[in-house]
Amino acid sequence: MKPMKHSHTLALAVLCLFAGTASAHTGEHTAGGFASGLAHPLLGLDHLLAMIAVGLWAAQQGGRALWAVPAAFVGAMLLGGGLAGLGWGLPHAEIAVALSVLVLGVLITTRRQWAVAAGMAIAAGFALFHGYAHGLEMPQAASPVGYALGFVLATVCLHGTGIAGSLIGRRATQLAGAGIAVSGLALIFSV
Repeated sequence: MKPMKHSHTLALAVLCLFAGTASAHTGEHTAGGFASGLAHPLLGLDHLLAMIAVGLWAAQQGGRALWAVPAAFVGAMLLGGGLAGLGWGLPHAEIAVALSVLVLGVLITTRRQWAVAAGMAIAAGFALFHGYAHGLEMPQAASPVGYALGFVLATVCLHGTGIAGSLIGRRATQLAGAGIAVSGLALIFSV
């Protein structure tokens, strides 16, 4: 092996001084955590369908439920993410996430009206597991605050997509709910 020239050694030492600015690891940068959190709900079919379903179902319920049900989902999702971050265990999280897709799909399909508090409780119960799954899948180097902001923004946008999607009409929304329910059933069998 050839010995390294002094000029190369000096150049390497100078480059090492600036290694922190290379942003190869995102642990200290909010953007890295934010981008990961933003992408996470969009990349998993279970999260994507459940969050759109919450918006569809909230729109069907109408009134205060239009904002209260999605808000309850987001709040409980943050709590679930916090539990994962603290290292707490939440049993059967993957099954609960898949079950949420099935149940929300059925709720949309049946169009049954629920009290706002009951709708919020259902959404929050499922959201706790979704948040926990998000928290478990956070990249180690990501900023927890940035990651949480990202997955909250993606979730709110998906809820909004569901709410906007409800404008396609009652029958089409019910059909979408049936498709979501069937997808949820397939997800349960794949867990």
